[in-house]
Amino acid sequence: MSMIRAWAAKKAGDKLEPFEYDPGPLGVEEVEIAVDHCGICHSDLSLLDNEWGMTRYPFVPGHEATGRVVAMGAQAKGVSLGQRVGLGWNSHSCLHCRQCLKGAHNLCENLQPTLLGRHGAFADRVRAHWVWTMPLPDGLDARECGPLLCGGITVFAPLRELNISPTARVGVVGIGGLGHMALKFCKAWGCEVTAFTSSDSKAEEARAFGAHRVVSSRDSEAIGKLAGTLDLIIDTVNVSLDWNALLAALAPNGRLHVVGAVVEPIPVPVFTLLMGQKSVSGSPTGSRGAIDSMLNFADRHQLLPQTEHFPMSQVNQAMDHLRAGKARYRIVLDADFSETPP
Repeated sequence: MSMIRAWAAKKAGDKLEPFEYDPGPLGVEEVEIAVDHCGICHSDLSLLDNEWGMTRYPFVPGHEATGRVVAMGAQAKGVSLGQRVGLGWNSHSCLHCRQCLKGAHNLCENLQPTLLGRHGAFADRVRAHWVWTMPLPDGLDARECGPLLCGGITVFAPLRELNISPTARVGVVGIGGLGHMALKFCKAWGCEVTAFTSSDSKAEEARAFGAHRVVSSRDSEAIGKLAGTLDLIIDTVNVSLDWNALLAALAPNGRLHVVGAVVEPIPVPVFTLLMGQKSVSGSPTGSRGAIDSMLNFADRHQLLPQTEHFPMSQVNQAMDHLRAGKARYRIVLDADFSETPP
């Protein structure tokens, strides 16, 4: 098997440099994907900088890949050579633990994320177990849909797993890479949608993405006017908020659901939960079944992220663009490896 060409960092915070590695023999249940496009998620940046203390170097980011199947292990199933497929946050699960057996592969006791302990998809090829190699619907633009495989499923999964009604009143905190997709999904789901944003400049865009109203997440008084009205609030940001105001905005039986990587503890006033029978929860990406449902839903409603494209050879400029908070709203790298190493 030939060497894989990629972009890697040698240590935390380093620029990404050309890198080659030998992937070894293809596993019997593995699929090798020729990467055409790969989205950049903020998690790529967090792992590059080792913010979570779990990155191994050299580190190849990338977990929102779309491409074509170029090799299959002898026992790989569900895809065929040449098929358009995608790969998201997870790449392997054991298939025999309690979680896998009930279809919650994303909660597998032996889950293998695409970026932890292995190399990701800022590369010409990437490998994954066949379960996590998702066929893409013909109606979805493979150039644009990579971010659905991590960011998209992260905000779609709560609607599906929490059995949210299409008549529900849903709030989305943060109109960024996750939040703008959440607005699109919630609107198509049928919900009445309130967008919370700290940026006044995003108000009109939030409405275009599907919000029926826009409220400043910095204005506790404005949030207070929503007291008791929202059935679900999806928090997509990774910063501390006015948690009391958001919990007060929930209707009885309402839920504050966190999908952003908030590193500080969230203070929860128990009596607010008790008296309104409210709850606070969180979730990772989603199972293989949930991702398939999300892709079919996105295909039916033609829901795609708003993207900016960079050649993969300009990956450092793209990462700096994300680090500066300038992405509107997801960045996608287009693989441009030549016949010689990059």
